[in-house]
Amino acid sequence: MAEPPDSFAALLAQADSVSMPRRGDLLRGVILSIDSQGAIVDLGLKLDGVIPRADLDRLPAEIAPKPGDKVAVMVVDPLDDDGNLVVSLAQARESGDWLDAQRLMQSDAIVEAVPSGYNRGGLIVTFGRLRGFVPASHLTDLPRGLDEEARVVHLKQMVGRRMPFKVIEVDPQRQRLVLSERKAIRQWRQDQKGRVISELREGEVRKGVVTSLREFGVFVDIGGADGLIHISELAWQRVEDPGQVVQVGQEVEAVIIRLDRQSNRIGLSLKRLQPNPWQMAAERYPAGSVCRGRVTRQTGSGTYVAFSDGVEGVIRTGDAGSAPAHGSEVEVRVVSLDPERERLELELLPAAVGVAE
Repeated sequence: MAEPPDSFAALLAQADSVSMPRRGDLLRGVILSIDSQGAIVDLGLKLDGVIPRADLDRLPAEIAPKPGDKVAVMVVDPLDDDGNLVVSLAQARESGDWLDAQRLMQSDAIVEAVPSGYNRGGLIVTFGRLRGFVPASHLTDLPRGLDEEARVVHLKQMVGRRMPFKVIEVDPQRQRLVLSERKAIRQWRQDQKGRVISELREGEVRKGVVTSLREFGVFVDIGGADGLIHISELAWQRVEDPGQVVQVGQEVEAVIIRLDRQSNRIGLSLKRLQPNPWQMAAERYPAGSVCRGRVTRQTGSGTYVAFSDGVEGVIRTGDAGSAPAHGSEVEVRVVSLDPERERLELELLPAAVGVAE
């Protein structure tokens, strides 16, 4: 059998310093004999290595070893019940795949593979001559909260489907290779987002689809990258629940207001595609005019009143006993207006404190 490939060099270098072999160690040796029980290999140690017949049968016929061949073997059992040092040619061949898996994990690369089987815990994926495992928690299309029977049905449907994976754990000694589809998808989205961001410009208007709603805003997919519409950018009037403005799956047009290429963040706005009510505020809210609006919030600085066009003014804090209730309609007088700074100061008309709805 030929010398092991150069890719084994680093791993095999440990053979010169091995005194007591451990499971998973790679060693050099020379085949001494082969019979129906297996093979004996001289490892230069106190004990010769024993290669079981079952291990030899796993090898392709064209590389079957013969006495005198120099080989690389992996320690399977440093001392079995019969006092033998059990080693494996097949697992040593697999060490090249372990090296490949290690490189993929260190480089954060995404690989495509086809699951070949499944069990209760997840999917089995063939990786070279290795069997990798994908835990159910690392699958994106597996619904949560399923009972065991329904989960097995979903896992079975994934077998044979080409999927992206990231290698997240490599442990040759424990024969453990773990992959994740969820992390691969997440990284793909980040990479895709980076590509999309490189093509975007602030001020552009893009169509997108609402993907999720949060208390702080809305995420919109614009061509493979998620942008955020902060709750303050949904409408000119104050919005307390994003669901009042848009719904998941809805197609929207938004303007790009911020691009952070370093952190792959996109800031979007809906309201800036709508007429700015503050541009007409000087005509609608001259000093001394009387208006009717609805109380939207109360802070330490005063009571805020919103008008139907989205403009919001503040009644400065005064007598706490006369403060109008949240949600009530009130009649106010305009004290001052600064459209450029979007500030409107109001005073409550004494007899106009409304009743909360």
